[in-house]
Amino acid sequence: MAKVMLKGVTKKFGNVVAVRNESLEINDGEFLVLLGPSGCGKTTTLRLIAGLEEPTEGEIYIGDKLVNNIPPKDRDIAMVFQNYALYPHMNVYQNISFGLRLRKLPKEEINQGVKKAAEMLGIGELLQRKPKELSGGQKQRVALARAVVRNPKVYLMDEPLSNLDAKLRVQTRGELIKLHKRLGVTTVYVTHDQVEAMTLGDRVVVMNEGEVQQEGRPKEVFDNPVNRFVASFVGTPPMNFVNVKIVEKNKNMYAVSEGFELKIVDAHRDILAKKGYIGKNMIMGIRPKDLFSEVEVKKDEKMAMQPFKVLIDFVELMGSETFIHFRLGDDNVKFVARASSDHDYAMGDTVLLYIDPFHIHLFDEESSKAVI
Repeated sequence: MAKVMLKGVTKKFGNVVAVRNESLEINDGEFLVLLGPSGCGKTTTLRLIAGLEEPTEGEIYIGDKLVNNIPPKDRDIAMVFQNYALYPHMNVYQNISFGLRLRKLPKEEINQGVKKAAEMLGIGELLQRKPKELSGGQKQRVALARAVVRNPKVYLMDEPLSNLDAKLRVQTRGELIKLHKRLGVTTVYVTHDQVEAMTLGDRVVVMNEGEVQQEGRPKEVFDNPVNRFVASFVGTPPMNFVNVKIVEKNKNMYAVSEGFELKIVDAHRDILAKKGYIGKNMIMGIRPKDLFSEVEVKKDEKMAMQPFKVLIDFVELMGSETFIHFRLGDDNVKFVARASSDHDYAMGDTVLLYIDPFHIHLFDEESSKAVI
């Protein structure tokens, strides 16, 4: 096992900057997830660590060793790819053992390693099959076994579950979590799926346009996004946003939009006053989970929340919960509220919703950085 460090790493492809001045420290034994949209630089970062790309600037360390000029085969890493990358003419045993055979390890050691990895991933009975005889989930397990059997210092995984169907993806996620707990090997995992990131990662690094936007534990990133991009990218359904103006009246402070206003709680009011946001425009964000239907709010909680009536645009029934889509204020900003499916809602209904003002987010209009 080993820690991985990137110091001021930049990667350019001609005039295009794929990764810009990236500095990361991935702890020994940590499961770190690189999360972001397509083209954000996460896969390029993984390829830089693997040695498949050379940094334009900066240094990359695996353990205490600078690896900038060390070829991939000598970095003691194992990669798991999105497309499995299995050899079609080899059976499962031969695919798993390929790296060990290249290293000319003793036959008995190879046999023991393959057997152990196959049992760990539940594919012991598939060793004589060819890839064309396997399902997508089985192929992914073979690809994982091929990485596991090498016992490397670092695992690098590039969207390994994206080709699986939804049910199998959830199952394989669970297997990956158990596998990492058992092996404890440093793992860097790339995905655009924020559900994967939140469930798998010890720590999540959110990237956009080649730069790290935020890093932290999944719950920390979800609860305290540092800017509007992170707030909008992490969370399902995504955070709602509306343009507001911060005003003072009758010794209270309000976030005001066309046809809508929200009283600011005292703790937030002091921060906004101190930072000079009175009279200024801001972007207010609120997660669907912090909007409640009237039937879900207890009587003693209503005093702390602000009610407002909405006309339902449409409803998404998700089984255990319902997403209520509506428009907020005179600007007709699209909003989503998450509600229990115990109550029936229908398009065209007028319902009373409550905002939890303690859990709103306020972002600077120009920089998009979080203030509250």
